[in-house]
Amino acid sequence: MGNIALHGFGRIGRSMLRAALSKGLFVPVSISDIKDLLTLAALFEVDTNYGRWGEEVGTTGTGFLIGGREIKFVDSTQALPDWAALKVDLVVDCTGRATARAFAQAHLDRGAKRVLVSAPSKSAQDCDAVLLPGINLDQYDPAKQRIISMASCTTNALAPVVKVLLESFGIKSGFFSTVHAYTNTQSLTDQPMRDRRDSWAAAENIIPSSSGAAKALKSIWPNLQMTGKAYRVPVRTGSIAEVNAVLERPTTVDAVKDAFRKAAATAPLKGIMGVLEDEWASARIVGDEHSSIIDLPLVQVLEGTLVSVAAWYDNEMGYSTRLAETAVALAK
Repeated sequence: MGNIALHGFGRIGRSMLRAALSKGLFVPVSISDIKDLLTLAALFEVDTNYGRWGEEVGTTGTGFLIGGREIKFVDSTQALPDWAALKVDLVVDCTGRATARAFAQAHLDRGAKRVLVSAPSKSAQDCDAVLLPGINLDQYDPAKQRIISMASCTTNALAPVVKVLLESFGIKSGFFSTVHAYTNTQSLTDQPMRDRRDSWAAAENIIPSSSGAAKALKSIWPNLQMTGKAYRVPVRTGSIAEVNAVLERPTTVDAVKDAFRKAAATAPLKGIMGVLEDEWASARIVGDEHSSIIDLPLVQVLEGTLVSVAAWYDNEMGYSTRLAETAVALAK
């Protein structure tokens, strides 16, 4: 496997490292960020959402020391790391800036062979491919695709739902809505923000928000007629997405449930999509590594063709786990 570097050590970067180390997927050759090493190490060691890391965490003169693993730290306040000198094959960019091609291309110009972007690219022209594990990662073309977007956590939660419904019953059209934990794009107190709705305190309000998931889904299924929106709510992590779709072929609640049970138990969605047979609230899925967790008791069908399916997802850990697994797949 090639060398993997992690650029950006925020919520997703730190969660991805937890997934990579706990699952024995890889140890990055370097971690780079604009913040100081000691604070970043402390934030990795003790996480509000996921608790204390199970190994000793410290620093050396040049980087992190996690459970005896030495990981080089590169201060990127002035410039990107010299990826060629570090012999990096794949950079996982978790800064949120590589959504524009110019910022992703900069990694290639510094010597990286490929870039995996942990966010939706701004447009189809800003990446070479949108690849989602369990959905279309098998279409990866290393000769042509050097800048790869893994879209958003919401897209990764919705895509398995769309895939199962499309392949089992067909979809004429549909809407989705997501109820999503608040994020760093919002404010903790009332103050003017670029997006007006984000101007109100994130921990005290239900805040409507836009979702780029519809555009990302359409890049995978060009003929899909589906759009949607999001609501940010005062929980630290753990979200739910609901798809309401008009199907091409009539079905029943039991048939829909069985389709999701079967898909969750077999490739390519096994380990990526899960199902819940019992009734739960969002605390149940915090820390869950699945991208999409179908709440079977919430499945509804009206007049045979109007179906409602809800999927839980830990918007941090589920997505970060797929990101780590995808990094390994691309770096091989």
